[in-house]
Amino acid sequence: MQDWVVEVVSRLGVWGIALLMFLENVFPPLPSEVIMPLAGYLSTRGDLAFWPAVMAGTGGSLAGAMFWYWVGLRVSRKQLCDWVDAHGIWIAMTPEDVDRAVEWFQGHGRYSVLLGRLMPLIRTLISVPAGFSRMLFLRFLVLSAVGTVMWTTALAYAGRVLGQQFHGVDRYIGLVSWVVVVAAFFVYIRRVFHIRRARSAR
Repeated sequence: MQDWVVEVVSRLGVWGIALLMFLENVFPPLPSEVIMPLAGYLSTRGDLAFWPAVMAGTGGSLAGAMFWYWVGLRVSRKQLCDWVDAHGIWIAMTPEDVDRAVEWFQGHGRYSVLLGRLMPLIRTLISVPAGFSRMLFLRFLVLSAVGTVMWTTALAYAGRVLGQQFHGVDRYIGLVSWVVVVAAFFVYIRRVFHIRRARSAR
């Protein structure tokens, strides 16, 4: 995973970070918990600047959030749940995930978008009920931006500290990133299997 991120970044620079984070929001099994720490780590080697990487990750993540906000504006809750029920298996998403995001949004008031951007899976789908409810776009954008900056900065900073504090970490970062990726893939396969079994039971 490290080599893949390095290759994307070497070819596209900070635009590569933005692209990866956009895809992470549209395709939840791709984990930001790998992308941004590795971006922070690469900044200690001089491969890219720290704050531009954070801003690029934030921009890509916000673009993904706006995609789901647009989906929420365009379709009803039932339409989205029906689509997810039919096709969501490949992004490891279920109608219950949509319902959970809606309940989170309804239960946490105007700051639900900000808080939701700090929680795995919820951070992807919290934009949908914001669209359903016709939340003022400027408010949605500001709250999403605040939460996203906090999330991407924390992850990138963790990777930067790792690179600065531990000598020779470059010998192990690839192994650690692969462990995270394999774990994320295992969770993804497990969710897909669970969804398929639930559908067969119905």
